[in-house]
Amino acid sequence: MTDTSKRKLGSTGPSVSPIGVGFMSFRTGAGPDDEKAARDVVDAALGSGISFFDTADVYGPEHSEILLGRALKGRRDEATIATKFGNALDRGTNPNARINGSPEYVRAAIDASLRRLDVDHVDLYYLHRVDPTVPIEDTVGALKELVEAGKVRHIGLSEAGPKTIRRAHAVHPIAAVQSEWSLFSRDIELSTVPVTRELGIAIVPYSPLGRAWLTGAVRTRSDIKKQLAQHPRFAEENFETNRALADEVVAVAAELEVRPSQVALAWVLGRGDDVVPIPGTRHAEYVRENAGALTVELSSDQADRLGKLADQVAGHRSVQPQNLGTEAPESAK
Repeated sequence: MTDTSKRKLGSTGPSVSPIGVGFMSFRTGAGPDDEKAARDVVDAALGSGISFFDTADVYGPEHSEILLGRALKGRRDEATIATKFGNALDRGTNPNARINGSPEYVRAAIDASLRRLDVDHVDLYYLHRVDPTVPIEDTVGALKELVEAGKVRHIGLSEAGPKTIRRAHAVHPIAAVQSEWSLFSRDIELSTVPVTRELGIAIVPYSPLGRAWLTGAVRTRSDIKKQLAQHPRFAEENFETNRALADEVVAVAAELEVRPSQVALAWVLGRGDDVVPIPGTRHAEYVRENAGALTVELSSDQADRLGKLADQVAGHRSVQPQNLGTEAPESAK
């Protein structure tokens, strides 16, 4: 029987489907083909009981929000929408553009996102990365004002350090913290997860499929998608090590007669009822495949075998490690 239960985003957040859909893949354009693909993904998600959609203003930039808004037109009430702000939208053309968590930017960013999504509010609004120049109290104070204005229902953080999470939560309840978490990336278990669980905050893992490593689809270097070519874990010196580790996921999938992606998602889902992974895709068939992870049950032996992989992975999980686990500065007041 398919698990159709909801998972709650924090003690004060909404109840959502156990798996979401990440819309980062919809960042290359907003033409007719993109619009059709986005609609197909949303149709497949809603048809599979998945109603939690995650995007960000910087994806494209802007294309992802536009396409998600169009795909949900006329059925806004069926979805929980999360988006993010903070990464400067001109980063692609201006390498010196910085992360911006200033109160003024918070207010401007939400209005722009609401226009692109064509909605009057978002259910969850994340600070995409912590601004190392702005006290988190200032940023969350502005986000609290958005909640009071009805533009935002709940607040989230992405890749914030433990101390920053505590300080933010003291200003306004944080519903969710987004971070990378997968069979290949488990570092947050020693830092972020203990704090979020103490405070009653949900974890929303992005890249739960290890940027395709855990799908079994990456066999040769020619299988690496262009946007991942510079990622440390796909570097030539790390490739064979990581492929061998990914083969263990393929082996467990063969034992269970399921897809490797379903095994990887089942492992993440098994970390706790406060965990809601958001695998990203542009393909409706993969959305339905991901939903099937809810029926996969790993034996204790299989879970133990899989749990040993992360310590052996070669290469850092990010091309910008300096932006992960950032602690906001103290206020000068």
